[in-house]
Amino acid sequence: MAADELSTPLGQKRNRWQRLRHYRLPFNATQGVAALLGLFVLVFLGFALFGNDPFGGEPVVRVEIKPSPEEAKQATAEAGKDQSGKPENAPPAAAEKKDAAEPKDAAAGQKTITIIDGSKGTRQDVVVGTDSADKGEPPAGPATSDGINPKLLEQSRYGMIPVMAGGLKPFSAYAMTTDADRAKAERMPTVTIVVGGLGIGAARTNDAVMKLPAAVALAFTPYGSDPGKLATEARTKRHEVILQIPMEPFDYPDNDPGPQTLLTSSAPEQNLDRLNWHLSRIQGYVGLSNFMGARFVATEPAMQAVIRDAAKRGLGYLDDGTAPRSVAGTLAKSLAIPFVRADLTIDQVPAGADIDKALARLESIAKERGSAVGMASALPVTIERIVNWSKSLESRGILLAPLTTAMLKSKSS
Repeated sequence: MAADELSTPLGQKRNRWQRLRHYRLPFNATQGVAALLGLFVLVFLGFALFGNDPFGGEPVVRVEIKPSPEEAKQATAEAGKDQSGKPENAPPAAAEKKDAAEPKDAAAGQKTITIIDGSKGTRQDVVVGTDSADKGEPPAGPATSDGINPKLLEQSRYGMIPVMAGGLKPFSAYAMTTDADRAKAERMPTVTIVVGGLGIGAARTNDAVMKLPAAVALAFTPYGSDPGKLATEARTKRHEVILQIPMEPFDYPDNDPGPQTLLTSSAPEQNLDRLNWHLSRIQGYVGLSNFMGARFVATEPAMQAVIRDAAKRGLGYLDDGTAPRSVAGTLAKSLAIPFVRADLTIDQVPAGADIDKALARLESIAKERGSAVGMASALPVTIERIVNWSKSLESRGILLAPLTTAMLKSKSS
């Protein structure tokens, strides 16, 4: 006898509804929800693993491309084909093969690219123009609007860096002087001023660019938000530009020149890689100079790699004169690159009277040796004193000469 019959009162039998009320599923509600979620996950994984959609998960943009006039003419020509599928004036079979191998669209300076619609899988050929940049070659021709000769640049992993091309050097291409100016400088004493530390403060850099005489060279550090733009403005005002390379001082790292500093403890390959980063920060400079670096410039193996690279790229080198044991001059002479060493720092004491004394000292050195070079910073008082001093300099028989002139004059002497 069944158990439900035993529980039924005497004389009564259960109906179907009563029996269903006492029926229980083999799982509870929580187990049912878990089973549904598991089934959903399995379906999703199956779609992701076995779905045949190469563009799945990628954004798709539909762009309407209108046919060019040439394509419209081609469509009109195709409309005039006969039933055999060939134009009325079809060329011979050999000519058809030649046209297929060399499409008319792919003329000189053009190439055909194929655009694939990710949603439909349709293809469309589009003819676009090309230039020498597609081949990794610098475009031929004159300098660009910012005065940069593209032939004097090569690609590095950090950007474009200077290089010699066909005997032309950046040192000569970006020099703001003429043969007549150099001839004049050979006949009289010259003083050269280099204002450094530029590129970080835009306001101070702009003051130097706009207020200082054009013959004053401007030295840029590789830091700052946009040193390349400021260097371009300097060249527009006929200033020669120098790139300052951060180098290791004796008290490094307590005294740190900045990121990517060249170190005596690094391998030459690592220092050259860091040098390439600095070289890519601005364009159009005539040479390099040390930014700090008393230990580095006195270490011949480390410094030799820098001077060799400068010689290979057609650049000059300026020693700022702050390290008495610098080997830059000896290395530059051995490689026959344009070089000059600064005689003193004009605003070592940033006071008007002391700056005037330093400028007077430069005049004395120029009269004794034929040329003198002074370093300075872009302090407002320094800029003001240099401007006032330069106005009457030539009347005292001394020429304010660009940096490249001083380098060549020093070399000839």
